[in-house]
Amino acid sequence: MRHQAAARRRLPGSPFNVAEPPPPPIEQFAVRDQVSHDKYGLGRVIAVEQNVAVLIDFGAETRRINAPYTKLVKL
Repeated sequence: MRHQAAARRRLPGSPFNVAEPPPPPIEQFAVRDQVSHDKYGLGRVIAVEQNVAVLIDFGAETRRINAPYTKLVKL
């Protein structure tokens, strides 16, 4: 019979007993915002699904980028 290891307890005064910081807020985009993507380059937002995805026209192609928008920067 195998036993699972118990979760390691931290002492109350331990420097490792720090709460995790909250995740950064998701960038908000609006239709007609100019953006830059690490892979696809410059584009313009043509549709927004709040906190889900944005549809971007990159000229040669249109891409749907899902949140969180880690490689997308508003210009």
